[in-house]
Amino acid sequence: MSNALLHPSSLSAVQHPLAVYGWDEGWEAEFAPYAAQGLVPGRVVRVDRGQCDVATPDGVVRADTEFVVPRDPMKVVCTGDWVAVDPDDSDPRYVRTLLPRRTAFVRSTSSKRSDGQVLATNIDHVVICVSLAAELDLGRIERFLALAMSASSGEALLHKSALSWESGAQPVVVLTKADLVTDPVTLAHLVQDVENTAPGVPVVAASAHCGDGLDILRALVGNGTSVLLGQSGAGKSTLANALIGEDVMDVRAARDVDGKGRHTTTTRNLLALPGGGVLIDTPGLRGVGLYDAQSGVGQVFAEIEELAERCRFHDCAHESEPGCAVRAAVDGGELPVRRLESYRKLIRENQWIVAKTDARLRAEIRRDWKRKGAEGRAAMQAKQGRWT
Repeated sequence: MSNALLHPSSLSAVQHPLAVYGWDEGWEAEFAPYAAQGLVPGRVVRVDRGQCDVATPDGVVRADTEFVVPRDPMKVVCTGDWVAVDPDDSDPRYVRTLLPRRTAFVRSTSSKRSDGQVLATNIDHVVICVSLAAELDLGRIERFLALAMSASSGEALLHKSALSWESGAQPVVVLTKADLVTDPVTLAHLVQDVENTAPGVPVVAASAHCGDGLDILRALVGNGTSVLLGQSGAGKSTLANALIGEDVMDVRAARDVDGKGRHTTTTRNLLALPGGGVLIDTPGLRGVGLYDAQSGVGQVFAEIEELAERCRFHDCAHESEPGCAVRAAVDGGELPVRRLESYRKLIRENQWIVAKTDARLRAEIRRDWKRKGAEGRAAMQAKQGRWT
């Protein structure tokens, strides 16, 4: 056996056994110090109760994460991480360190603190799955997009610094179960509605049952790592099976009454696609809490941000202020009321999440509440004065 085969890390990035999982020259350079220590590179394909399955040059192995258990929940081992593990003659084998993450998809937890939960790391595409078996919820799509466009970057994600869509994870919206919409005109209108909600984002109507849209989706996710996100019953696992070409993920029927599923997928699983690319399937998300997603919200509602630059006051709340370009666009029919309300809701939620750990922002929010309260009382007194 050649030395190159004995030491896979010495191979070129293209020839490396981990190339199918996304190994490249950048990861090879990051891993070099650990290769000198005799450690083995690998990518985490599944995490479960303090242990994880890691794809290594010699196959998938089970490793313990005891040595990388941090206090910060943002630093826990996650599906998609590149790691350094003990060599194959070690028993047991441990994950010794994480390589710096390039991107991560993070949502807020239900904690009263502003904790984040990392759902997937080192991703290039965020595939938002929306089932056409139920009525479209455009607000939920906007919420997913705001998170996708705020996917954090590298070591900065540990400090909640955002990575813009142009330089990080690319969002894609997939309207699954498209075969349930038998009228082509209706389907085209649904696609148009989502395209209007997600300007510049690819929107694909797909049917795993009929195969419609799968070629387009394979071309979009065939290079890099993609994470599937959506509610239970959105058809993520069915879509993953269709893209892989075999039933590797368990699938259950969704409820007819509301199209929701029953959390068939309980862990995040990383799978290599036969035509290239890597797919991470995730459990259905009941809650999608924002996590420092200001840049993402700004990109999802880019037209509102552009209008706001023309407002008379730089701190315009787009409510009743004079010279508000946003309200003028609503009154003129150029901007849907639903769109503005969704923008306000996500901005308020994101401010509240950030304010949990930012005393200065908390003080600013309190001052703003007091100012609005005083203005409201003054307006009421003025009305009462006119009535008397």
